[in-house]
Amino acid sequence: MSRKEKDNSLITPQRFMDEFMRLKRGSVSRRHFLGVTGLGLAATVMGGAMRPFGSMAMAEDLGKQMSIATWPNYHDPATFEAFTAATGVAVEVNVFGSNEEMLAKLQAGASGWDLFVPTNYTISTYVQLGLIDELDLTKVPNFSAETENPRFTSEGKIDGKTFALPKNWGTTGFAVNTDKIKKPMASWKDFFEAAMTEADGRAMVHDYQLTTIGSALVSLGYSFNSIKPEELAKAEELLLKVKPHLFAINSDYQPAMRAGDAWLTMCWTNDGAQLNRDIPDITYILGKDGGEIWTDYYAIPKDAPNKAAGYALLNFLMDPAVAVKEHIANGAPATDSRVIDLLPKEITSNKIVYPDEAALTPLEFGAAVTLTDPGRAELMARFKSA
Repeated sequence: MSRKEKDNSLITPQRFMDEFMRLKRGSVSRRHFLGVTGLGLAATVMGGAMRPFGSMAMAEDLGKQMSIATWPNYHDPATFEAFTAATGVAVEVNVFGSNEEMLAKLQAGASGWDLFVPTNYTISTYVQLGLIDELDLTKVPNFSAETENPRFTSEGKIDGKTFALPKNWGTTGFAVNTDKIKKPMASWKDFFEAAMTEADGRAMVHDYQLTTIGSALVSLGYSFNSIKPEELAKAEELLLKVKPHLFAINSDYQPAMRAGDAWLTMCWTNDGAQLNRDIPDITYILGKDGGEIWTDYYAIPKDAPNKAAGYALLNFLMDPAVAVKEHIANGAPATDSRVIDLLPKEITSNKIVYPDEAALTPLEFGAAVTLTDPGRAELMARFKSA
């Protein structure tokens, strides 16, 4: 091993993130980033010990372009650069703010996606509607069911058939700029009260009925997944009361929090970790009164135009050597013990990323019924248009 290769293999998480932020600011080239982090080297040796594609990539024409639908701030751009370097396939990234948007796009047909990132509670609906393929696991040799934590991965299988593979899990809490908001906060009740007082004009909620309605329900003492008309009516009353005080309704809230335009926002684990890493005054809080725990998956649409490339990227992402760099950049916790073993202690000991069990106990996984419940959809539409 050369001196340069040895240095790359020993890159620290801090140096990785420093180089990543330089790339995002445009102060270094992508080639420089791939070189110093080792991702470029990894792309050139992928046919060796890591075997990210196996024989599949050699046997099929992957084309020149593919498309993935995913969430804001959810991937390390260098991952897709490395995939392109290894395969010649350019990756188009489509960003969405809610699972309802993804469902509507797939139902409309011709989404153009070859891979997408749905949340756990949506998988059964996609299967019932015939919108996603059962996965051929022989095309994903990097996936290891034995090293996955079933607590976070079971909803990818329906009637013994695998339709989705786990990306990562996480929680839905809220981020607060403690330099601006001094009152201690510990619950969703605190969140909505602060949005109307100390954070007046500076608070954000998701453009996403599951979490916005669910968190309002929790603040009132109800289940995150409730579809009871009388409970939804109370949640709507609260949301309409809060709306005049909001800065925005948007699931891509990092820019406003970083700029100081927003001081308080509903927030997912990965965003909370990224914001706190870069701006320590921004803390991430899980509601002691409840909230959401989730797993995001990778799935292949039934009408994917380039399924060969979809499988190739999926297999690439399942490689622990690739996934660990995704997790370091992204901030969401891993479901695969192989990846966890590669993560540095400062990440696995970070309570934003890996909370104590006591903090997780009040949280609920989203229920499938919430995706298509008309009462929730109508409530969210009225809230946004009010």
